Amino acid sequence: MTPVPEGFEGRPARWWMPRADGRLECMLCPRRCKLSDGQRGFCVVRRRRGAELVSDSYGRASGFCADPIEKKPLYHFYPGSRALSFGAVGCNLGCRYCQNWGISKAESLAALLPAISPGAVADLALRHGCRAVAFTYNDPVISAEYVIDVAHACRERGIAPVAVTAGYIEPGARNEFFDAMDAANVDLKAFTDAFYRCQCLGRLQPVLETLEAVAARGRPWLEVTTLLIPGLNDGADEVARAAEWFVAHLGAEVPWHFTAFHPDFRMLDVPRTPPATLAAARSIALSAGVRHVYTGNVRDPGGSATRCAGCGAVLVERNGFEVTRSRLEDGRCPRCGRRLAGVFSS
Repeated sequence: MTPVPEGFEGRPARWWMPRADGRLECMLCPRRCKLSDGQRGFCVVRRRRGAELVSDSYGRASGFCADPIEKKPLYHFYPGSRALSFGAVGCNLGCRYCQNWGISKAESLAALLPAISPGAVADLALRHGCRAVAFTYNDPVISAEYVIDVAHACRERGIAPVAVTAGYIEPGARNEFFDAMDAANVDLKAFTDAFYRCQCLGRLQPVLETLEAVAARGRPWLEVTTLLIPGLNDGADEVARAAEWFVAHLGAEVPWHFTAFHPDFRMLDVPRTPPATLAAARSIALSAGVRHVYTGNVRDPGGSATRCAGCGAVLVERNGFEVTRSRLEDGRCPRCGRRLAGVFSS
C-alpha cells in the first residue's frame, strides 16, 4: 500500500457504496474500484480510510499556468481569451502515449502543492486576467468533489469553469460534474474498443455515452479532440465511421479537433503524425457533415481558422494558439448574419 504523505489527511469522497464482501466500491468512474482498508483506486488519489472513501487531492494542485483558451483546445468559447490551467495528479485511464505522464501517471502525491481553497483558485484567475479556469493536465473527473467546488467559486466571481477530460465517468456523477462546467473538451481517443482496451486500459462505450449525454443536454459548451496516432487510430475507415457517429449523435455544430501525436511515455517507437494525415481526417469529417473541424499541434492556418457554416467566410484567424484576427460581430458572421455555434463575448 502507498503510504499517505504527511498533511494529506483526505477529504470525505462521494459516489461510493459498501459491498457485501466488506470492500467499498467507488462509483465515480467505470473502473468501479473495489477497495479494502488503506487501498487506493487506479487513479491514485481516491483511497479507502476505514469505513469511508476519501479524496487525497482535494484542495491540491500540481501547478498553475495562464494559457490561451485555444490551447485546451476550445475554439468556440470566448476565442482569444485566457484560462488559468491547473490539475492534480493521477488518472483513471492508463494511456501508453500520455503527454502529461509525469503528472497523470504519478504514483504518489509528492508532486502536489500546499492546499489552496476553491475561492483562492478563482481569485488567482481574476488576478491574472483570466476569463476561465481550466481543469486540465490530468483528468479532473478523479477530483470531482474539489473541481465542482472550484467551479462554483469561479461562477460566483464571473469566471467560467472549463473541463478538459476523457469523459470516463459514471452516469451517477456525470450530470453534476458537467453541470458545474461552462465548457468542456472531451477526448474521443479512438473509435474502436480495442484501442481503448490496449492503449488506454479502458473502454470506448462509456466515453460515447458521456459525449451523447453532454450533447443532448446542450450544456456545457462541448468540443471534442482526437489525437491521431500513426497506424493505431488514423485509418480513413475508422475516421469515417467516427464522423458518421459524430454527426448522428452529437450534431453537426460541435467542433472536432484532430491533433498530432508525438512520441512520449511508453510509445516512443511510433513516429509523429504527418500533417497530411490530419488534413485527410479533417476532409473526411467535413465531408460527413461536421461543420467545424480543426487540426492541431501543427502549423496549419487553414485548419485552425474558424469559418461561417453558412457562407464559408473566415471569421477567426489563428497563428498557433494566438487569435490574430476576429471578424465576429456579436457572435455572427458579418457577411451573411448567421450565428456561429459557441459562446462569445458581447
